Amino acid sequence: MEHPVMKEARAKMEKAVEAFKHELSTIRTGRASIGLLDVVEVEMYGTKMKLNQIATVTAPEPRLLVITPWDKTQIGAIEKAILASPLDLTPSNDGRVVRIPIPPLTEERRKDLVKLLGKLAEEARVAIRNVRRHAVDAVKKDQKDGKIPEDEAHKITGDLQKLTDDYIEKVEDVLKKKEAEVMEV
Repeated sequence: MEHPVMKEARAKMEKAVEAFKHELSTIRTGRASIGLLDVVEVEMYGTKMKLNQIATVTAPEPRLLVITPWDKTQIGAIEKAILASPLDLTPSNDGRVVRIPIPPLTEERRKDLVKLLGKLAEEARVAIRNVRRHAVDAVKKDQKDGKIPEDEAHKITGDLQKLTDDYIEKVEDVLKKKEAEVMEV
């Protein structure tokens, strides 16, 4: 049976990897991705709402995103929110849908994005290591309090290191795929 500290550490490490994947989905590659617009919040009816809560976003072509708002009167607000976002995209509308052409990335911009990916990956690795550190501290405390014997504490600590290595490897795999996607012309 798995120790509760291991279960908790595994769950937190999984969340760190998922957060890293989500963060990467907002990074622009040369291809249109609906996840790219996850950061856009639209001022609507006096409150800020995520774009995917007020419209359907599709990628019908590799270099085009199409936003179909459920309330056609909000097209102007959607365009304004996209222009105000840090995405550096230029939307256009025809009164029914908003179209966003995705320009190709320059070589310099690709290299900058790879550096950013590396920074985000390091943040994910640090988060995973912090989970391990807290779990090891909890195991040491339990051992000191006499709740678990020394040999079991040593085994759990070793298992935590293996778990940490596995999740850091997952981060590396996700990073390699995204780097390849960004550098792809």
